[in-house]
Amino acid sequence: MLDYDLHCHSTVSDGLLSPAELVARAAGRGVRFLALTDHDDVAGLPEAAAAAAQHGMQLINGVEISVSWRSHTLHIVGLHIDPASEPLAEGLHAIRNGRGARAQLMAESLARCGIGGALEGAYRYAANPSIIGRAHFARFLVESGHARDVRSVFKNYLVKGKPGYVAHQWAALPDAVGWIRASGGVAVLAHPGRYTAGRKKMGSTTLRELLREFADLGGQGIEVVSGAHTPEQYAEFARYAQEFGLLASCGSDFHGPGESYRDLGCLPDFPMGCRPVWQAWETAPTQDKVL
Repeated sequence: MLDYDLHCHSTVSDGLLSPAELVARAAGRGVRFLALTDHDDVAGLPEAAAAAAQHGMQLINGVEISVSWRSHTLHIVGLHIDPASEPLAEGLHAIRNGRGARAQLMAESLARCGIGGALEGAYRYAANPSIIGRAHFARFLVESGHARDVRSVFKNYLVKGKPGYVAHQWAALPDAVGWIRASGGVAVLAHPGRYTAGRKKMGSTTLRELLREFADLGGQGIEVVSGAHTPEQYAEFARYAQEFGLLASCGSDFHGPGESYRDLGCLPDFPMGCRPVWQAWETAPTQDKVL
């Protein structure tokens, strides 16, 4: 089993646990190297670093950047970043500025199908209002009895063709990779098995075009072992990693108890032939710089 978990979320974005609570849970589940990768924000890293020091863990500074590529919304994880990097900070600030306007439109869409109070309801779940997002609306929809659980929300609401969905232009792929590289970090394509075109899985031709462009821009890694992937997909994305010369990353994509595909830690080993993403660090990981 891997003792790295390089993809998880706290209340700074759309997780249910504070950065300190998240670190404590990871430590209790055998994680020794943890990356906090909140959506479009790095404000939780100082608290996470202090907690990691108390638990004898290594915190790896991270972030997950929302990206628009063709008709797809992607997520690019930055690992071992310098959160004080000016290009990264400015880029993340620009992304956060667009979230409030999108939330207003999502609430209006839900109101048109008879669900009122969604904006106020979603903000009640957003500890960091600047990162208001679909997960906060999903929790409101469960609370108000419109869905059984968060997973069922994403079958009936907030996705393309359903009430609450709003198309949005996120960061461009070259910009996101560039910000991560400028901060000294490693850009990783998150959970590639989750990307779809409508309701269909992204085809192999499109995925190869994405990976070629990503690698040409300086992207260095791909999540092979993800909480969203099946064992068959571990092998599939290990093959893509080898084909495009990418390092293999791993992460639970944990958001909170009862809401995630997999809990923190306890991730299976990479398939044979994978080169772990931590090989990109120049030396064995040491405590990253925090804000």
